[in-house]
Amino acid sequence: MRHEILLNFTPLETRVAVVEEGLLQEIHIERAIQRGLVGNVYLGKVARVLPGMQACFVDIGLDRCAFLHAKDVPKSDAESNSLIQKLVTEGQDLMVQVIKDPLGSKGARLTAEVSLAARHLVLMPFASHVGVSQRIEDEHTRDYLKSIATKALVSKALDCGIIVRTAGDGNTVAGFEDDLDYLKRVWDNMQAEKKTARSPALIFEELPLTHRLVRDQIRRDTERVWIDSLETFTKLSQFVSKFMPDLAHLLQHYRGDRPIFDMYQIEEEIEKALSRQVDLKSGAYLVIDQTEAMTTIDVNTGGFVGSHTLEQTVFRTNLEAAVAIGRQLRLRNLGGIVAIDFIDMKDEEHQRQVLRTLEHSIEGDPVRIRISGFNEMGLVIMTRKRSRECLSGLLQEFCPQCRGTGQIKTPETVCYEIFRAVMREYRAYSAETTTVIAAPAVIDRLIDEESDALADLETFIHRPIRLQVDSSFSQDCYEVVVS
Repeated sequence: MRHEILLNFTPLETRVAVVEEGLLQEIHIERAIQRGLVGNVYLGKVARVLPGMQACFVDIGLDRCAFLHAKDVPKSDAESNSLIQKLVTEGQDLMVQVIKDPLGSKGARLTAEVSLAARHLVLMPFASHVGVSQRIEDEHTRDYLKSIATKALVSKALDCGIIVRTAGDGNTVAGFEDDLDYLKRVWDNMQAEKKTARSPALIFEELPLTHRLVRDQIRRDTERVWIDSLETFTKLSQFVSKFMPDLAHLLQHYRGDRPIFDMYQIEEEIEKALSRQVDLKSGAYLVIDQTEAMTTIDVNTGGFVGSHTLEQTVFRTNLEAAVAIGRQLRLRNLGGIVAIDFIDMKDEEHQRQVLRTLEHSIEGDPVRIRISGFNEMGLVIMTRKRSRECLSGLLQEFCPQCRGTGQIKTPETVCYEIFRAVMREYRAYSAETTTVIAAPAVIDRLIDEESDALADLETFIHRPIRLQVDSSFSQDCYEVVVS
């Protein structure tokens, strides 16, 4: 399978697209003023203990206190069944790690079982076992990796636990030892920071998205990592040369005239991923509705009438939908409970084949998924681990005009789209001026928060950019006119 990673970088925003066989599978977005917190380690202060929930709230310096459950607090054998009120006390300082970003009205989710990731290994300072990623299924390979990981741990005289990541398959004792050296330096530095920090305080910050993608996303079948920023390419090359020299040949600087995301139709795919309806090649379609509690996916035949019996038409529609659903889960980063309403099938063998197709479609998903199969109501219920904001939650907000019944893009997102549109017009046409026509909220943001970026863009294209308000435009609509 042809696997490529595309990195589009600006000082305001980093976007990473994971492409398989020319088709977008995942999109990751990180904005400079809104970086994710997952992986960060804090010295927090226990703000409130909740015996009824066997949990506590911890102040880590955010607007809302974060949530820590008793099962995520390290325990000795004697404390294995201890209650939360026996493990922590209000006002206590506690080292914690973010495992879920704040989502909606919910604060961040924490663990006190801190873990640190390198390319091949995950270090668990408060554990003592050696494990292997569940994505490595061959038992012989698992046993071998566990044995050489144990040797590396013993050779470094470390009293901790480790997990071999999927990328560790095919590695050696020496390779694992290099990872342990790096992870030990990070852990020792965190311990030193903890001694001098006053809670709440950040004592370890996870790598930026550009570096995480190299560490976590590159696979054996990855053909290349295309980076459209020379500065980012240089920084990543230095990072990779130091910690992952075997991957250095995959990094390539993209020098094309067309924006890299335009060349792969990524912008178009992102637009489609924000739509409620997903059209299938046959004429059938999916309807995806997201709520705070769960996501529902409804399969409809639409314009697909088939050429055989009704049962065959339904069966083929469901097979096509099962493949599309696996991709949409990753692309939209749908998490939590997902209920799929396939078109009713009477044949049990058809149900089994649709279920197998669905299972096959999620095999490449890096996020843990569990499928329950068809229930008595004909629904397939599945769960997908939620650790970061879904795509629509990141790029869209509730529309005040429709009182929350629909969604539109944020002024910030529209501003970035306008910047990209201006660059496209600049490359395509010779002109003296550029005029941006947009809704009041978008123009206000361009004048205020994005004024520096707008000025930099004017300097780059060597022409003035005029702003024009049109109150008839909806917030996610704009027009770029060159003259």
